[in-house]
Amino acid sequence: MTDDHGVREAERDAGSTLTTLTVVMHSAFFVLLGASLARYLARHGPEPRTPWVIALSVLLAALYLLGPALGARLTVRRMLWLGAVVATWTVLVVLAPSYAWCAVPLFYTGLRTLPARAAITLVTLLTALVVAAQLKLAGWADPNVLLAPPAVAAVATAVFVTMERQSARQRALIDDLVRTRRVLAATERREGMLAERERLAREIHDTVAQGLSSQRMLLQAADRVWESDPATARSHLRTAASVAEHNLAEARRFVHDLTPADLAAGAGLVAALTALAERESDDALTVRLHTEGTPAAPLPALVESALLRIAQGALANVREHAAATTATLTLTCLDDEIVLDVADDGRGFDPRTPAPVRDVRGHGLPAIRARLRQLGGTLAIESAPGEGTVLSAAIPLTTPAEPR
Repeated sequence: MTDDHGVREAERDAGSTLTTLTVVMHSAFFVLLGASLARYLARHGPEPRTPWVIALSVLLAALYLLGPALGARLTVRRMLWLGAVVATWTVLVVLAPSYAWCAVPLFYTGLRTLPARAAITLVTLLTALVVAAQLKLAGWADPNVLLAPPAVAAVATAVFVTMERQSARQRALIDDLVRTRRVLAATERREGMLAERERLAREIHDTVAQGLSSQRMLLQAADRVWESDPATARSHLRTAASVAEHNLAEARRFVHDLTPADLAAGAGLVAALTALAERESDDALTVRLHTEGTPAAPLPALVESALLRIAQGALANVREHAAATTATLTLTCLDDEIVLDVADDGRGFDPRTPAPVRDVRGHGLPAIRARLRQLGGTLAIESAPGEGTVLSAAIPLTTPAEPR
């Protein structure tokens, strides 16, 4: 989780840099637009074109404000918006050359909106218009006017293109890191499963299997001398019973080892669900636990284990499929049954639609239904596309006593 947090931090840092630059450029545009209007009014005052300059300034500000609402993707509406902004600004520059100073933020807008070649072409045209407007103000071929705007445009373009390439490389590196971590995690899970299988196979072979083999041999030996030597036969039977008792102890140890770790300490289902909620909560998903009522008697271990496994499977589905930000576990203890509700605010689905066939992975609705069937429980699902999901698992508290 720490490494995942670092990846998310890197993504946020990259997005924060771009957001900061965007805010600076937008602010600069409105500052320059206001300064250009103030300069025009101070120098020219009331004249026939003044109402047009004021109206076009207001129009340009309104058009520019529409930009963020259209998004950053290149669409027809985005192209039309950029064309309207550039056209309005061009008319303003023709009427009042001081508006040419608004060109730099427009460079940035064009570079963010258009493909590279089209953006450079637009920057070149805007730069030529800026030079023409400044020459008109200067009244002569001032070298600074001829060279400064192209130099500023070149620097702005180079900085933006460099930042875009760095951002693209950083995004590619982050994506590659995420893919690598997923592959590594899957490999580690597979290796862990194989190692656990090998451990259990060795344990069973060295204890239970060997004990069963000994019992078989002893029972066969007792059967051979049952009539001729009853004392020896009874001795074989007593030895077989001793071996069976030892094997039973080993089997119980296996069952105890396979009990969910959160329940192994004996703290109870509520404590186990609390630990699960805390463990599953992170920046992307918040998991909460609510409890209503208390059981009249301690819950059977099989019921506790099943409810905990159901909660784990349901939260795994929420994280993998629902795109939710909040999930709530509600444990309700009634007189004759115990109910676990798992609710999320994700994308939801149509429960009537058959689920696609997938490999069995130890969690999911089929596994949850199988656990509930074993305990005589029921599963109810309430969901709709876009409205989240509520999964309700109910287990009666009148199930037969668990085997010993």
